[in-house]
Amino acid sequence: MNEIRTVAFIGLGVMGGPMAGHLARAGYEVTGYNRTASRAQAWAEKLAGEGLTVATAASPAAAAAGKDMVLTCVGNDEDLEQVLLGPDGALPAMAAGSLLVDHTTVSAAMARRIDAEAIAHGIAAVDAPVSGGQAGAENGKLAVMCGGSVEAVARARPVMEAFSARIVHVGGAGAGQTTKMANQMCIAGTLAGLSEAVRLSQASGLEMDKVYEAISGGAAQSWQMDNRWATMARGEFDFGFAIDWMRKDLGYALEEARKLGLGSPVTALVDQFYAEVQAIGGARQDTSALIRRLPQAKKGQ
Repeated sequence: MNEIRTVAFIGLGVMGGPMAGHLARAGYEVTGYNRTASRAQAWAEKLAGEGLTVATAASPAAAAAGKDMVLTCVGNDEDLEQVLLGPDGALPAMAAGSLLVDHTTVSAAMARRIDAEAIAHGIAAVDAPVSGGQAGAENGKLAVMCGGSVEAVARARPVMEAFSARIVHVGGAGAGQTTKMANQMCIAGTLAGLSEAVRLSQASGLEMDKVYEAISGGAAQSWQMDNRWATMARGEFDFGFAIDWMRKDLGYALEEARKLGLGSPVTALVDQFYAEVQAIGGARQDTSALIRRLPQAKKGQ
């Protein structure tokens, strides 16, 4: 198993930028690429301010050429296809024997397609979507769910540990993406219930911090409650994971469920609730903005 020293990171947004930064801090030789070049430059300058030297590239192919490992974190199926297989895409530029790890949340079908393309080029691939949001990326505490061969995941693990608190190998190609779909379905349902609980408590004139104290230590407790109860009550939504991205993820989950002949009525309903929030201007707000579709009743009504 060859030691990984040189890496390319393609996609330096709110998730990828911090993740790539952790790799530089861990001592890897990092080259970054972003389709908006100014963001790549800002990323490099920020790390330079910490005394770290990183490189930027003009194309995915230039970033990937000669690297031991390429990591991607972009937006959706189409974005991933473009940066890996499009003109100047990374995958054809990668050396045989190198490793591709995709942290984008995409469809399971796309993950399996990328795996097949990688194998055809003599490259090992891992689909490795993450959970933990922007804070998890910045703090190096992401949860990573991996699909791919045992060997590929084992080789990628030491690198991913630079920005992760938990790494779980769940199965073959596409399994990481399917696990992420399950993750997003759980979050959507939890936030729907949490939104209604916050509004009930407000309308009843209860002290919100006391309600949280009372219920957060029991069966109702969740990450969403611990991290979003207070901000939802205050109407603060300018952080975390945007509704636009959640709807993209839920779309993949609903499509996968249909392929498997499964009904997902709760997920489908919450997806439509999110569409309502998009329509009132919440597209780029955190997923906890789901509560905005529920008017805040006057106390005592």
